[in-house]
Amino acid sequence: MFDGKIKISEKEIPRILLGTSPFIAAAQFGHRARLYQLDLYNNPENILKIIKKTYEMGINGIQVIPYPPVVEALEWALESGYSMEVIGTVRANNEMEDIQLFSDLEASSMLLHANITDKKEWNFIAEKLQAIKDENAIPGLVTHMPFSTSSSLLESPVLDLFDMYMIPVNKLGYLMDCDTYGSDERMKLDFIIKSLDKTVIAKKVLAAGILKPQEAFDYLKTVEYADGVALGIASVEEANETFNLLASQ
Repeated sequence: MFDGKIKISEKEIPRILLGTSPFIAAAQFGHRARLYQLDLYNNPENILKIIKKTYEMGINGIQVIPYPPVVEALEWALESGYSMEVIGTVRANNEMEDIQLFSDLEASSMLLHANITDKKEWNFIAEKLQAIKDENAIPGLVTHMPFSTSSSLLESPVLDLFDMYMIPVNKLGYLMDCDTYGSDERMKLDFIIKSLDKTVIAKKVLAAGILKPQEAFDYLKTVEYADGVALGIASVEEANETFNLLASQ
C-alpha cells in the first residue's frame, strides 16, 4: 500500500510521509495536545528520535510544518545523514520566509497551508504558487475543507498552477466538511477530487487518533484518488506499530 514514489515534474516524491502535526501539538488532538507540547514541541530531541526511527523503517519523506522545534530536529537529522525528502507546508502570514526556509532545505515540494487555500483569494494564491515554482519546487495546496474548496478550485484560475493537493481523508468525516463514508456527499467529493486531476496526499487518515490504524488503512484502500499519505506520529512505539502495519497492507 503506497509503495515507492510518485513522479511529478521530473521529481520523485515518497508516497508515505511522516506527518508533523503531533510535533507542533496541534489543537485537533484535544487533551493530548498538551502532552505533545511537553513531550515533543518542548523537546525536539524526541522529535529527532521519531524521525530517525521512521527513516530506519524505510520512510524517507517528511511533511514539515516549519515551527522551530520541528525544523531544529529535522536539521539535526539531516546533519546526521538521515536524508529525508522534505515536503513543506507554507504557513499563512509567513509565506515568503517559509518558502525561503524550504528552499534552503532543498524541499522537493511546497504546499500552501489550508489557512491560505481555503480563503480562495486566487490572485494571492497564484502569486505564492509562482514563488514556489521559482524555487524549483513542486507547487501545491492544502485544504481543511475538501468539499467546498475543491469545488471552487475546479472553476478557479489557479487550477493549472499547482500539482499536489493535500486533503483530510478518513472514514468518519472528522475534520472534513462532508459527511461520513458512503454518503451521497462523500461520493460527490470523490468525483470532484478525481476531476481536479492532481497528485493527492491524504492526511488526517487516523482522525486525530480516533480511528485505529487497521480500520483507517482498510478505509484508505477504498479511496481511489489517494496517491500517498502523511501520517502524524507521536512516539517511536507508535511509528513502529503504524508503519509496520502499513507495510503489511
